[in-house]
Amino acid sequence: MFPYLPHTEEDIKSMLEVIGVESIDALFDDVPEKIRLKELLNINEPMSELEVSQYMKKFADSNKGVDDLVCFLGAGAYDHYIPSIIKHITSRSEFYTAYTPYQPEISQGTLQAIFEYQSMICELTGMDVANASLYDGSTATAEGALMACGATRRNKIAVSRTVSPGTRKVLETYTKYKGIELIEIEENDGVTDIDDLRNKMNKDVAGVIVQNPNFFGIIEDMSEVEKITHDSKGLLMINADPISLAILKTPGEYGADIVIGEGQSLGNPLNFGGPYLGFISCTKKLMRKLPGRIVGQAEDVNGKRGFVLTLQAREQHIRRDKATSNITSNQGLNALTAAIYLSTLGKEGLKEVAKNCLKKAHYAAELIGKSSKYELRFNKPFFMEFVVKSSIKPEKVNKELLHNNILGGYELGGDYSNYNDDILLCVTEKRTKKQIDDLVNIMEGM
Repeated sequence: MFPYLPHTEEDIKSMLEVIGVESIDALFDDVPEKIRLKELLNINEPMSELEVSQYMKKFADSNKGVDDLVCFLGAGAYDHYIPSIIKHITSRSEFYTAYTPYQPEISQGTLQAIFEYQSMICELTGMDVANASLYDGSTATAEGALMACGATRRNKIAVSRTVSPGTRKVLETYTKYKGIELIEIEENDGVTDIDDLRNKMNKDVAGVIVQNPNFFGIIEDMSEVEKITHDSKGLLMINADPISLAILKTPGEYGADIVIGEGQSLGNPLNFGGPYLGFISCTKKLMRKLPGRIVGQAEDVNGKRGFVLTLQAREQHIRRDKATSNITSNQGLNALTAAIYLSTLGKEGLKEVAKNCLKKAHYAAELIGKSSKYELRFNKPFFMEFVVKSSIKPEKVNKELLHNNILGGYELGGDYSNYNDDILLCVTEKRTKKQIDDLVNIMEGM
């Protein structure tokens, strides 16, 4: 097998003659001689397609994913069961290759799929309107912060340290270059420090961001957070886990103004980190500040139902200085995946998934809590993640687990210096009783 060379010697000679150049090297006369590369590039000899395929497969096989390991790692990306129907539908060419629906008259399928997705997000979050999704949960949180500042005309955002460290880093990057001051609210025993929030909240703070369940897996008491935020005329932003919303109170019931989060758990595989999708929804009062695309339902001249892009606040549709955001796309295929997942499970199926996560996580926590080498760090209600304080170095625990084909928990010391001996474990509905028992026995046997 030989590489495909599109240009013959005659083709090259003909093109050089047309532009009046004697050789290919002459095309680079503007590049000073002293900085030109004089020797060949230090790369492998050319390989055939077959050889390249085998070479790359060798590297791919060195990776280990959740099909090879029993996963107890969460911290923002979760190993949930994905119904087989999702792959079959999303692999269809009309979905897999669909692009931006600029012309609604020929994009009704894409627009309806997004409309259904938006409607489901509104049902889950208890909000009035949602957009066509964002890049991921972290950027969705940042967009929510910018949205709050635009709506209130204030330039400060308060964020709890119980929000995912990765999300806070993205938020810091977004706000830094927008001239927005980011205020961190301290964490106290695994939850948002209410006294610190009360002390730092003032009339300059546009909004407060709290994650629920938070990064430690704990279900936060949002009543005081809501009161303090709204008493100062700020906006309450809740970063939510969509699976948990099947059994917990919706952010809307807590009085949230903006709800953001990561939708990977809604049928999207882990994919070694992406692509994912961020969801964002809000109250009707704020919908004109919502970034990205929004699909609306309408009627044509014959009274038939149709779908269109509406409230178009993107810079591609209106004057750049009037745009709410420079977000340029939506994760259409990932949002479609989420819509298929939610449709396949239905209301009761999603509840069953959430309840199984809750029960299995509590079973694991109860067993580990009885150990002489480990203890539960927090005595607070949690969903499917919990923090374990270890008498053995967390990295040593995870190394031993990996040796037994178990992907252990998230080591908290890198992000929280006060939790250097702690591991964040996650138990989803996929974990069996035997897998949980094996985890505990290996940890205890160290």
